[in-house]
Amino acid sequence: MKTQQLSTLINMPPVPVLRHVFGRAKRELYLVGGTVRDVLLVRPVSDLDFATVASPTEAKRLLRRAGADSIYSVGEKFGTIGAIFEGQRVEITTYRSEAYQAGSRKPDVQFGISLIDDLSRRDFTINAMALDLNDGHLEDPFGGQGDLSAGLLRAVGEAEERFAEDPLRLLRAIRFGAQLSFRLEPSTRRAMARMAHTLGTISRERIAQEMNRILVSGNPSAAIRELCELGLMEHIIPEILAMRGMRNDSLQHKDVFEHTMVVLDRVPPLLHLRWAALLHDIAKPRTLSVERGQVHFYGHDRLGEQMTRRVLGPHGLKYDRETTERVARLVALHLRPNSYEDDWTDGAVRRFMREADELLDDLLALSRADVTSRRRERVLAAERRVERLQQRCAELQAEAEVARLASPLDGNELMELFNRPPGPWIGVVKNHLLEMVLDGTLAPDDKEAAAEEARRLAGTLDPVLS
Repeated sequence: MKTQQLSTLINMPPVPVLRHVFGRAKRELYLVGGTVRDVLLVRPVSDLDFATVASPTEAKRLLRRAGADSIYSVGEKFGTIGAIFEGQRVEITTYRSEAYQAGSRKPDVQFGISLIDDLSRRDFTINAMALDLNDGHLEDPFGGQGDLSAGLLRAVGEAEERFAEDPLRLLRAIRFGAQLSFRLEPSTRRAMARMAHTLGTISRERIAQEMNRILVSGNPSAAIRELCELGLMEHIIPEILAMRGMRNDSLQHKDVFEHTMVVLDRVPPLLHLRWAALLHDIAKPRTLSVERGQVHFYGHDRLGEQMTRRVLGPHGLKYDRETTERVARLVALHLRPNSYEDDWTDGAVRRFMREADELLDDLLALSRADVTSRRRERVLAAERRVERLQQRCAELQAEAEVARLASPLDGNELMELFNRPPGPWIGVVKNHLLEMVLDGTLAPDDKEAAAEEARRLAGTLDPVLS
C-alpha cells in the first residue's frame, strides 16, 4: 500500500515535469519532509516540498523552464524558492546545513551538496525522509518509517542539539503529537524537559502560531498537559499552572485544570472558541474563597476577562485585537447561559442576546461544554436549560426579523410611481406588498416586481381610497 501511495505522489502534477526538467539539467530532486510523511500516513497533501542540489538561482531558472505560473523568492536567502503550477504550490530548497547563534531563530545558512547532510539538520525522524523521484526509493537514514509505524516523535540525532538550534522545535514536537496522536520518544521527551527554559528566547508571535495549531488539533488537552508537564507552559501562559491541583473532595470542589481540559476537548475546533475554553476559568485560583464549607469563585468571569486580554494582548502573545476581544468577551459571558431560568422575561433574553451579539452560538457551545459534572442528571438538566435558552433566542430573533420586514416600496416611492398625492391608497398597497413578503411570494428587496404588483393592484382600488 505504501509503495502505491508513493507511486501516486511521484505522478502527481507537477512532479513529472519537474522530474524531467531537473533530470535533464543533471540536478537531483527529492520530495522531502512533511509531504512524504503525510503520504505515508495517508493524510491529505496540500503543498509539495522538494530538496535539490541546484542553487536557488538555478532552481528559479528550472522552474520557469518547467512552466510555473508564478515564482516567488520570499525564502531565497534560506535557499527556498516557491512556485505555483495550476493552483498547486511547490517549494524547492537547496541542500543546506545550518548553524544557529544563541538566542536566535535565524540560522547561518550554508548550501551543501549532500541529501543526507540536509536531512540530518531536520527536527524529527518522521520529517527526515526523502523520496527519489526517479526510482521511487525512500531515503530514510534516521528510521522515520519505523517511528511512523510506532507512532513516535523522535528528534534527529542528539535531541538537545536539535532543540538548542531552534527552541521552537519544542512546541513543534507538542503540535505534531496533538495533530498525529503520536507520543514523544522517551529520550526526546527528557531532552525537551531539560531544554524547556530555552523557549523563553522565542518571539511571542512564533509561539502564538504554534499554539494556534495545537488548539485546533484533534487532541488539544493532551498537548496542554504535555506543555505543563515538561515545563514549557511556564514560558507561554504561566497562569494556567496555578489551576493544576485545585481540588478539594471534602468541599466537593472539582479539579479546575481537569475540568478545563474536558471543556477544551468538547468545544468545536474554532480557534477563538478553543482559546475561550482554555482560559474561561483562568481567574479561579485568584478568586477562590470558602464560606460555610462552600467553595466560591466570585467575579472569576470578570477577572478572567481582564487576564485574557493580558494573555493574548500586546504584552502577551500579541494576537490581533479582534481575536483578543472575541475570546475575552466569551470568557466574560461564559456563566450567563447556565444561569438561565424559564422565568426570564423576553426583555432579559433580548438583553442577553444583545450582549452576546455575533458570539451567541459560540457562547452557547461553550456553555454546553462547560457542564462536566459526574452526576448525569445535572448534566442533562444543564443541557436542557441551554436548549430552552437557545430556542427562546431563536423565537425572539425570528419575531424581530419579521418585525423588520416591510413593503419593498415606501409611500414616497409609491406616490412617485403613480404620480398621485398621499391618501389611504398608500396604506392599502403597502400592506398588500408586505403580505406578499411575509408569504414569501415577493422578495423584500425586489422593487421591480413590487412596482409591477402595485400597478396591478392600483387598478382595482375603490376611488374612495384615493
